Amino acid sequence: MTAYRHLEERFRQIGAIEQAVSVLHWDTAAIMPEGGASARAEQLATLRLIAHRHLVAPQIEEMLAKAETAAGELGEWQRANLREMRRRWLHAAALPDAFVEAESRACSECEALWRKGRLENDFAAVLPGLERVLRIEREIAAIKAERLGTTPYEALLDQYEPGASVAVIDRLFDQIAEFLPDLIDAASARQAALPSADPSGPFPVETQRRLAIRLMERIGFDFAHGRLDISAHPFCGGTPDDVRITTRYNESNFARSMMGVLHETGHALYQRGLPVEWRLQPVGRARGMAMHESQSLLLEMQVCRSRAFLTYAAPIIRKAFGVAGPQWEVEALYRRQIRVRRGFIRVDADEMTYPAHVILRYRLERAMIAGDLQPSELPGAWAAAMRELLGVVPENDREGCLQDIHWYDGNWGYFPTYTLGALIAAQLFDAARRDIPELTQVIAEGEFMPLLGWMRERVHSKGSLLSTAQLVETATGRPLGTASFERHLRDRYLN
Repeated sequence: MTAYRHLEERFRQIGAIEQAVSVLHWDTAAIMPEGGASARAEQLATLRLIAHRHLVAPQIEEMLAKAETAAGELGEWQRANLREMRRRWLHAAALPDAFVEAESRACSECEALWRKGRLENDFAAVLPGLERVLRIEREIAAIKAERLGTTPYEALLDQYEPGASVAVIDRLFDQIAEFLPDLIDAASARQAALPSADPSGPFPVETQRRLAIRLMERIGFDFAHGRLDISAHPFCGGTPDDVRITTRYNESNFARSMMGVLHETGHALYQRGLPVEWRLQPVGRARGMAMHESQSLLLEMQVCRSRAFLTYAAPIIRKAFGVAGPQWEVEALYRRQIRVRRGFIRVDADEMTYPAHVILRYRLERAMIAGDLQPSELPGAWAAAMRELLGVVPENDREGCLQDIHWYDGNWGYFPTYTLGALIAAQLFDAARRDIPELTQVIAEGEFMPLLGWMRERVHSKGSLLSTAQLVETATGRPLGTASFERHLRDRYLN
């Protein structure tokens, strides 16, 4: 028990450092002046190195072994916390300090290149940074694979989705690939026969911001413990007690930002709902990024793009922009929010074509980690994959391989979690509707607490107590599959 208590104190310190890194990362993306990039890279590298040294200190391995021999004296949450401590240590101890510092610096420098290169559509300027990051990630993957007994790609994947395997992902993605093309064709043909007119802007940024805040508050976001800001790439960061959401606005398309904010609000509600008594401990963290993505996709796709939600939101939208007319009625707004389009940009993709964007990135990053695809070949490989999977080819790299921050910021193995999250979201919402028969009606009335309360009990409050597979099966009554997702797409787009 004494060894376990020492570990808890050590991981509390690590957790606090990591929370500081998260807030600094938000500051970098949202408000830091360009001239601060070099100093910020130094700050982040130093803090990450300190956290790493805390985690791999010589006494940690001994304390883990002692605590594990006395695990029978621990409670359920403590045992799960010890399991997560061991997993964190295995990842960290696999890497010498030099790798941790080199990765942090390379990613910070490459991210700065990406932000400028994306704006200027200049992949060549970003390429040297990407090559440096990939060299380091390949080395890290090889080292961790040997330590964890997995493939190099799975070693990276495990950082974001503990225990996930290529075999499971391939099985689920292959099932999606079987039904998705026909569904996209059928939905596109059906929608082509329906009238559609986009409302004309401009939609002032400040009005969009006020609308977003009103909807966020109604859904359950607590502004006493969070913020909404602007960044080049929307994200949710910060800490459970200080949740930071960012978005980007488009004055000609208010819905893009509105739905982006609601997506990030799903992440924020999950982060905010993690168990208070286990803050700063590994077991108190979110249960992997697939579950995190399920929360954002459940709110955006399952709830906020539904006819029920727009029944509630339509009058608020009309009042916010001072508009009226048929194109602002519920049915017109709903049709626009479920429009299926084969487009270039992942974050703007509809939920039906979105899995194709994820499969593309999953295949490309696996090839790059394996050494079968070089970064210099990425633009051409990206265009070819887009043509194969979606039948479109981007006109430039900003619409292609420069659109996402992930690889340039060192997040390799992350992309599969998006579509895994969509599958989990559909299955969770199915279960919530089963347990709350009136759920659709209360959403149409602007009442979101029944759903939030259900998610708090079944998912948020569990932290990392259970594995993702256990958490899904416990919450929904069955293992994760594709049936709920396929049924959701058919019901929404073909009926």
